[in-house]
Amino acid sequence: MSAAGGAFGGNRGLRPVPPEKGIFPLDHMHLCDLEKVEYLNCLKTARHESEKCRQFSKKYLQCRMEKNLMAKQDLAELGFKESNVETPGGKITDRV
Repeated sequence: MSAAGGAFGGNRGLRPVPPEKGIFPLDHMHLCDLEKVEYLNCLKTARHESEKCRQFSKKYLQCRMEKNLMAKQDLAELGFKESNVETPGGKITDRV
């Protein structure tokens, strides 16, 4: 048996660190259930092609931020881009 890993492996004495980002805190009060159900239903009908359900994912994340279930963050940082934005030259492009 290895002394460094302990009986079940892993480091002894180190405190676990919570994830930087994630789904915490959990939505125990079901404040965003409607948005969650809409997203999951979309995934089911779209055969789990998440790209087709991005608007529901965005809506769910916005709900979580509004209800303080996750840190407020710019949606562009989470992978959502503004689409069909007109540039000063009049050209319509996708913008991140």
